[in-house]
Amino acid sequence: MEVRFTDISSLGTVAREVIAACGEKRVLAFYGEMGAGKTTLIKAICVALGVTDATSSPTFSIVNEYEGGDGKPVYHFDFYRVKKSTEAFDIGFPDYAASGNWCFIEWPELIAEFLPDDVVEIKLQVTGNERVLTIG
Repeated sequence: MEVRFTDISSLGTVAREVIAACGEKRVLAFYGEMGAGKTTLIKAICVALGVTDATSSPTFSIVNEYEGGDGKPVYHFDFYRVKKSTEAFDIGFPDYAASGNWCFIEWPELIAEFLPDDVVEIKLQVTGNERVLTIG
């Protein structure tokens, strides 16, 4: 599935499309260059899931936990600063991924060996003033 958008005001609609495309899958890996909009899209998805907590990239903490509108946790990971992929294992990432709760992962390529087989890959690409989102 491919979604193209140019305006941040359309992110609510895009977020709902991403959620719908996931079906029962709950682990989403976001790929894209720095500044592509991964964190912004994750924030919009969190809003669509009923998260009322302030959301931000967990660049230094590696993981942030929010409460979804259903009362269940929503996990947001940012592995940009990991030095070794085993740091994901050390913080218990496999357990988070197996929890059945939403897990959003920025820079998943740095911990590829710990991603579950049924991960949903979200690729963000910037082309001019347009963002191209591919869900696969």
